Amino acid sequence: MKENLLGIDIGGTKCAVIYGIKQGDQVDIVDKVKFPTTHVDETIEHLLEETKTMMQKHKLDSSNTHAIGICCGGPLNSETGVVQSPPNLPGWDKIPIVSMVEKAIGIHACLHNDANACALAEWKFGAGRGTKNMVFLTFGTGLGAGLVLNGKLYTGTNDNAGEVGHIRLADFGPVGYGKQGSFEGFASGGGIAQLAQATLMEHMQMRESVSWCNREEVRQVDALQVAQAAHAGDALAQTIYDTSATYLGKGLSIIIDVLNPEVIVIGGIYSRNHEMMRPVMEKIIKREALQGAADVCEIRPAELGEQIGDYAALTVAATLLD
Repeated sequence: MKENLLGIDIGGTKCAVIYGIKQGDQVDIVDKVKFPTTHVDETIEHLLEETKTMMQKHKLDSSNTHAIGICCGGPLNSETGVVQSPPNLPGWDKIPIVSMVEKAIGIHACLHNDANACALAEWKFGAGRGTKNMVFLTFGTGLGAGLVLNGKLYTGTNDNAGEVGHIRLADFGPVGYGKQGSFEGFASGGGIAQLAQATLMEHMQMRESVSWCNREEVRQVDALQVAQAAHAGDALAQTIYDTSATYLGKGLSIIIDVLNPEVIVIGGIYSRNHEMMRPVMEKIIKREALQGAADVCEIRPAELGEQIGDYAALTVAATLLD
């Protein structure tokens, strides 16, 4: 049986409306439209307009479309469908997005934060298929986690479960999640940029040249630039990624010891650079984690790639069918 689904992905810089078809254990993306995130009222109006346009284009209505999945950054309340002032969405203060969408579109909707939605997507359709206990890490601009425990998404008492980026791994270090030396500080795009900038300034103050960056460009260096230099064989760039991989291993060891998962799926930067980061990460896990728990836990790069946000929104919709 084919089931039509709609997804709405709300991001800090861009949004998307996605149309997909679920058939059995498979979801296929049929169409997608993207547009910039602007002022909250304008963005919501744009979301509703694009959803209606997508439905008209594909002849969808409340009789043949089963659910709408909405995902965005937290904090939010998945039970009430209210977005509660995410740091990447200024002005989204107590926005009842689910009721707004349902009223405008006439189709049942559901809301989850992006980490939980991506966890569901990788669990059902990606690298976590067939597992009972899986942890998903975003490892993008920031670091968050979605937890699937005993075959169910675990969100905690008030949707704050999985905020592993807030764990402090060192007294000093890059800032992430408002905390120096945090897991997010070491294992995120923003954190790697901070590591790179500090390392580059140190070398340049010692009058050492760096082939892939000059002094005027230091404050603009990002994680992608460091990765490109590391893949090209630059030792300094490789050292920066080794530092991130070291603390990734420390953070994963805590997760392994506490939750004893079968699989940890990591997206974003790790999924694109896992061959470079894996050896150091595994060395730290072997040293830090309980052997019995580490032996049964496999670390996998995410499978859904750049489309994970699309699958995440559609997977949230699919949960309503379940």
